[in-house]
Amino acid sequence: MPSSRRAPDPPPGRPGPWPDRYGPWPDRHGSPSGPMRSREAGTVAVLGATGCVGRSVRAAFIEAGRPVLAVARDRARRPDGGGCEPLDVATAAPREIAELLTAADVRVVVNATGGWLATEEANEHHHVRLVENLLEGTASMAAPPRIVQVGSIHEYGPVPPGTPIDESVEPKPVTPYARTKLAGSRALLDATRAGGAHAVVLRSVNVCGPGVAPASFLGTVVRRLREAGPGRAIELSVGDARRDFLDVRDLAAAVVQAADAPVVGRVINLGRGEAVSIRTMLALLLEGAGLPADAIEKREAKVESRGGDWTLADIRVAGEALGWSPTIGLRESMRDMWESSAAVRSFS
Repeated sequence: MPSSRRAPDPPPGRPGPWPDRYGPWPDRHGSPSGPMRSREAGTVAVLGATGCVGRSVRAAFIEAGRPVLAVARDRARRPDGGGCEPLDVATAAPREIAELLTAADVRVVVNATGGWLATEEANEHHHVRLVENLLEGTASMAAPPRIVQVGSIHEYGPVPPGTPIDESVEPKPVTPYARTKLAGSRALLDATRAGGAHAVVLRSVNVCGPGVAPASFLGTVVRRLREAGPGRAIELSVGDARRDFLDVRDLAAAVVQAADAPVVGRVINLGRGEAVSIRTMLALLLEGAGLPADAIEKREAKVESRGGDWTLADIRVAGEALGWSPTIGLRESMRDMWESSAAVRSFS
């Protein structure tokens, strides 16, 4: 049950209450002004644990020696879905969420749910309603967990080519995906400022690597190459887009760092800090797959992008706040992405 004790008044110049159960007040940079309460002894809940990002995050915490509660809407969707708690956080009663997290002694919740969904309503349901439900559920807990939101660089919207995207860029999203991801992030940050949550938002660029989502551009190309088989080419429209890509395992490593980092109520961008042409990414994929360059017949075309033709994340804050930097090169990432797709295909 929620504590009946009145939350302490905020220091001068800081809006809203800040319950002492969250530890010291963050300073103007989003870092606590005193020692944070350790969360290492408790469980980490990973929402969306059977998705591309969720699986890597789950594996990274297990490798770090942390107990993990894996939560997914449908544990049967993926070959590794066993061992997940089936719960749709977007539709569950907040009390049910609180009871599940409390019973498992959850100290950190990672929201790795969502994706490119077809309709405005579906994006709203998975990216906004889910966050609102999670906030309502965790607010009723005696010891609310820290929330790490896996957001998207596309929350900023399109930027002019050549522009590094840092955390000061004003978000102007144009797609339903980006608008609703931003709304979910803002709900968490607003709740944190008001003293009702303890959250940090990681805005990641597009991911590559093992288990990449089939609906993504790279995932679609991998599937088509697998279906075509040896000696057969696929046709692909390729534009002039240049994007920042990050291996999903590097993203997971940043999430692990963010779970206990002394930073709260802040947005942190994640990427490799380089804009790579789509042609280069395709060449690396073919190299990793051991396929000839003509396995993809490229057509020059204006391609409708769901996230903008240019992304390049400024990752200096991630280095300063999390002590994080990417370690997996794109050549290795694309090779591992191809090899992992064979296992998924054999399962299906």
